[in-house]
Amino acid sequence: MKLAVIGTGNMGKALLGGFIRGGAIKASDAYCFDVRLEAMDKCASELGCNTAGSVQTCVKDADYVLMAVKPQHFDPALTDVSECLKDGAIVLSIAAAVTCERIAGILGSGRKFVRIMPNTPAQVGCGVSAVCPVGLSEDETKFVKELLDTCGTSILCDEKTLDAIGCVSGTGPAYVMLFIEAMADAAVSLGIKRDDALKIAAGTVMGSGKLCLDTGTNPAVLKDMVCSPGGTTIAGVMALEENGFRNAVIKSVTAAYDKTLQMQGRK
Repeated sequence: MKLAVIGTGNMGKALLGGFIRGGAIKASDAYCFDVRLEAMDKCASELGCNTAGSVQTCVKDADYVLMAVKPQHFDPALTDVSECLKDGAIVLSIAAAVTCERIAGILGSGRKFVRIMPNTPAQVGCGVSAVCPVGLSEDETKFVKELLDTCGTSILCDEKTLDAIGCVSGTGPAYVMLFIEAMADAAVSLGIKRDDALKIAAGTVMGSGKLCLDTGTNPAVLKDMVCSPGGTTIAGVMALEENGFRNAVIKSVTAAYDKTLQMQGRK
């Protein structure tokens, strides 16, 4: 089994690291290439994988090829890769807004590929990845899901659902960071030290998410459990509602979806 990774930026490196640490693939079976030689060498040094001197060398005889390049560089990069793929090789793309139709147009007919939408928490093994396989067998799909599960949680879906998931999980970390930052600022205003304020805010978000996932309880129920009659929490919730908190979150997700359609030329 050979895995080739084209692009060793934050996401490419994070995913490859998860694959290796999770035991889905051996470091000795992984090869990486990046036009930024420094980034490539750093990735190989930290993860123990192999470097390649060119796209052709990296991709040659690879069973899976992870395309971890920016959308604006995707088409020429995939064109280079497509010329070197062996029969049956599977391409994994994490390029935002690059559709299955666009990928298939570059690879040509009969090629197998997977469109994936991961998110930045994959860097710490807590990511969420939407996975849309095209032309894969059941066993191949299972293996791809096992790869992504080493970096957190993966969800098999069709392409329309993938775009919608990406507008929650892909963009969501930015919204959560804004919330953490605001909570920490409020804590500082109450006299709490900045370092402690960030730990408190981030830890509260992390713990609340885990509580929701581990218990399977509806978040509305968990919210009500904290809101004692006439208490401090319900006063805070009312302040959030007064300032349009939920509406702002919903609007941010739908705005991201509209932008996705625009980038794909569908709106």
